[in-house]
Amino acid sequence: MRALILVDLQRDFMPGGALGVPKGEEIIPIVNRLQTVFPLVVATKDWHPQDHLSFAENHEGKKVGDIVVILDIAQILWPTHCVENTSGAEFAHGLDTEQIEKVFFKGTDRLIDSYSVFFDNARRRSTGLHEYLQSISCDELFFAGLATDYCVFYSAMDARDLGYKTYVIEDVCKGIDLHPGDVKKAMQLMKERGIIVLSSDQLLKT
Repeated sequence: MRALILVDLQRDFMPGGALGVPKGEEIIPIVNRLQTVFPLVVATKDWHPQDHLSFAENHEGKKVGDIVVILDIAQILWPTHCVENTSGAEFAHGLDTEQIEKVFFKGTDRLIDSYSVFFDNARRRSTGLHEYLQSISCDELFFAGLATDYCVFYSAMDARDLGYKTYVIEDVCKGIDLHPGDVKKAMQLMKERGIIVLSSDQLLKT
């Protein structure tokens, strides 16, 4: 079985949100169309406690973009975003949620961020997505969402490591490019890992 994995399509990641991804809103109509050609659609949400240690405001004297070390892992500090049970953590306006079978939450532990949809950044805790996909014999994953160079990248790389045939739908992902070239580098690394990069047109024509 193949599944469409919608990564963090939340209001805070839309332009104008707390951590807006440039042009993030442009992918929503295409995502809605793509959902109709997959037998399974699942979604993920960043779901942070207010005191999450990835937030710059929770580190005295630090600012967004600074790097700190937590649990021996380098952590980029971000604006406060996708706090659990807030409007910013809700799905983006216009996203069709009727076909989403299940939602998986990540970044719920205040001590450690979770870019991947499968594990936290320390790989201490699973989100439950892998176990769920295994239980229904799903072996092909197609990723769309935000952001290309962070959560989509780490999710696709983990999917490949876990043995899934992995695809990234390039035009239905948008990146942050915190450092110019980050998105291009992420795409190249994914291709080198054997992840298949394709366009939404290729899927919508089938």
